[in-house]
Amino acid sequence: MAKKSIKIRAKVKEDIVTVKALMTHPMETGARKDKSGELIPAHFIQEVVCESGGKTILTADWSGGVSKNPYLSFKFKGASKGDMVKLSWADNKGKSDSVEAKIG
Repeated sequence: MAKKSIKIRAKVKEDIVTVKALMTHPMETGARKDKSGELIPAHFIQEVVCESGGKTILTADWSGGVSKNPYLSFKFKGASKGDMVKLSWADNKGKSDSVEAKIG
């Protein structure tokens, strides 16, 4: 995707990093119909991965049951202010995106 589909913010407070991310994606289940009555093909994020300091912090396996433009928030320990955090997603049609942010 040419335009970044992920907005991310990561902040540390008392040794706990809080990551908040908003992903732009249609998240179609494959069960909804368009105005002509045709099924809209399934198109959803299958995997979300977050890494920091060379380690995988979070892996999430999603399906069509997650809403359009999903928001994800989670916390982890083991990083400091100035470290980088990387969030990536891949969908069922082979598209993917990733973004890095500095922990503030």
